[in-house]
Amino acid sequence: MTTNSSDETTPVTHVAENTIGDTSESKHEIATFGAGCFWCVEAVFKELEGVVSVESGYTGGHVVNPSYEEVCSKTTGHAEVCRLTYDPVKISFEELLEVFWQTHDPTTLNQQGADHGPQYRSAIFYHSSQQKELAEKYKKALDESGAFRAPIVTEITAAKIFYKAEDYHQDYYALNPNQGYCAYVVKPKVDKVRKVFKDKLKKDGDHSE
Repeated sequence: MTTNSSDETTPVTHVAENTIGDTSESKHEIATFGAGCFWCVEAVFKELEGVVSVESGYTGGHVVNPSYEEVCSKTTGHAEVCRLTYDPVKISFEELLEVFWQTHDPTTLNQQGADHGPQYRSAIFYHSSQQKELAEKYKKALDESGAFRAPIVTEITAAKIFYKAEDYHQDYYALNPNQGYCAYVVKPKVDKVRKVFKDKLKKDGDHSE
């Protein structure tokens, strides 16, 4: 993916939780997924009932507070990810995993479609031992079932420091639906979610958190 936006800002650093966090009175939890371009991941998960917010950012690497350009240089070790805050009463981590597996190709190493590089790797950054166990069991079950023609290469690793991406990356699809990449790559993923996961969509039609 490419963008020529001049509205770049310094990324805001967020420390990833090492356990499932009680982030509000309703006990919201955190999940972090990498599935290629974060514009796609953000747009997909914002459709779901129970997902309170989605932030695009970077994690999994060694460079502190990286910029988008640095991550795209393929030298930071970071992946493009989305950090979800969700209500487990309305949507479970297992349901989030189901959407994750079905909206990208987890069998291509460091690649999603035409996007190549380690920043586009398939990854689950777990925030608790429970999330780790669920992710590993789901991955194993998919491999054993032959759901995909090739072995799943999704990285399952503990959540590290999360660096929020520049402001212009947030809500990118919602704000730029006619941009070329959004129209040809992001929209089909959103359309698939709306078709396959009708029972999990936001009831009020508001997909803009």
